[in-house]
Amino acid sequence: MTEDDVLAEFRAAEALLEGHFILSSGLRSSRYLQCARVLMDPARGARLSEALVASIPAELRAQIDIVVSPAMGGVIAGHEMGRALGVEAVFLERPDGVFELRRGFRLAPGQRVLMMEDVVTTGLSSREAIAAIGRVGGVTVAAAALVDRSNGTADLGVPFFPLIRLDVPTYPANALPRELAAIPAIKPGSRAAA
Repeated sequence: MTEDDVLAEFRAAEALLEGHFILSSGLRSSRYLQCARVLMDPARGARLSEALVASIPAELRAQIDIVVSPAMGGVIAGHEMGRALGVEAVFLERPDGVFELRRGFRLAPGQRVLMMEDVVTTGLSSREAIAAIGRVGGVTVAAAALVDRSNGTADLGVPFFPLIRLDVPTYPANALPRELAAIPAIKPGSRAAA
């Protein structure tokens, strides 16, 4: 799948949004990729995850025992990656602000994990998820995401395979360009206020 093919999937799902968005990191952006919308069509989710799996070297794919993703945004993406890889998929939650496995999910000591995100912006949530995997005995052998908003600058500490890399500028709330400051901000992601 080319970058244009991936963006066409987001456009077809009305998941490529333009405006003034507050990202989970707190940074602001004029573009937002709503992965929940692109993944609501199972056939589209399958196409995207299969393309992403194909981008991971075969020798690394063979090492993956399980997919672990952070809730909420990574749940469907992680499930689709598990399906495409033929392995189980579980997810981490933050009931008290720190990622942990719940719902009876567990990892065997040394179990090799692909940590799957929907979108990586700064990499903070991904690094927190990888740390949580390590705390319960898992070994993260690689990370993947549908979208790398950092355009390759996020360091996750493991090999990282995004389906698409985008260079979408982000800004602190107190340093917005004039055109962005003129638009009301919305928080469309999984940590949006109810």
